[in-house]
Amino acid sequence: MQQIQHWLEQHCTDGVHLNSRELVAYRSQTPLLDLTPQKAIQAKLAGAYLAKTKGRGMEFDEARHYQPGDDIRAIDWRVTARTGKTHTKLYREEKERPVFVLTDLSASMHFGTQFMYKSVQAAHLTALIAWAAKKRGDRIGGLIVNQDDYKELKPKTTKKAVLGLIHGLLAMHRPDSDVPQQTSFAEACARLRRIARPGSLVFIISDFRGLDEVAKQHLSRISRHCELTAYMVSDPLEHHLPRVMVPQQVALTDGQRTQSIMLGEKRTEQEYAHRYQARQNAIKQTLRQCRSQIMPISCAEPLARQLGGRR
Repeated sequence: MQQIQHWLEQHCTDGVHLNSRELVAYRSQTPLLDLTPQKAIQAKLAGAYLAKTKGRGMEFDEARHYQPGDDIRAIDWRVTARTGKTHTKLYREEKERPVFVLTDLSASMHFGTQFMYKSVQAAHLTALIAWAAKKRGDRIGGLIVNQDDYKELKPKTTKKAVLGLIHGLLAMHRPDSDVPQQTSFAEACARLRRIARPGSLVFIISDFRGLDEVAKQHLSRISRHCELTAYMVSDPLEHHLPRVMVPQQVALTDGQRTQSIMLGEKRTEQEYAHRYQARQNAIKQTLRQCRSQIMPISCAEPLARQLGGRR
């Protein structure tokens, strides 16, 4: 308990609600994430990354024999003089890497039993990604979904873009709302598909409770032209029921449904863990079919203890 209290104070949070201070603080933690592209870049705008296509750019790639139509300004005179045959310099083009984050703040994300709510951890991870993208000079855009609304943020490169995303998270995070779920994960994916341009790096931060066949189709389309990474946020209580000395009846809720369950019964504990693991395996299989990288994130401890410089 003392460790949890220390973490809460360290991150300027109560674990349930959001404030700007706890999100702005991730500006100094960008080394936790590596946003280097893993796929060929297809964006049309010039930027700071090297595409696999060859053309006129800032990074020399190779010299080859001159071919009709080559720009004479690109002739490599040193190689030409050394070999006696005309050679042309080739370059890899530098291209921009837009970054989009879909942040799920819907009802099932307002849950947490130890450190913070899943929704709060999702907001923290979103802020970290945004600051990391800003540091690299990438354009950052986002799509935030909660119980009853969607908020789209067009990609920009300025510090105001990150602050705008943070403002959006603060406005859309409503853990105390009793509004029934009116939005859908599939619709959020459909909106993301419309705004994520080819060549984008796309992050989805969610518990993926709403992942269905329609959402899968949209994600598959997105991953054809974008690099997709799914951060699966969970709480330890979702994995296993707590151990108790004396059997007792408790009520569990996912933000939409409430179910009574008996703690302290081994069979119940095994069935509970098996059902959760089966559901998680199904989600992972679907995401793999969508050609997505998968990263588990727990809301039971700080991001710095989980990421450590990886994507």
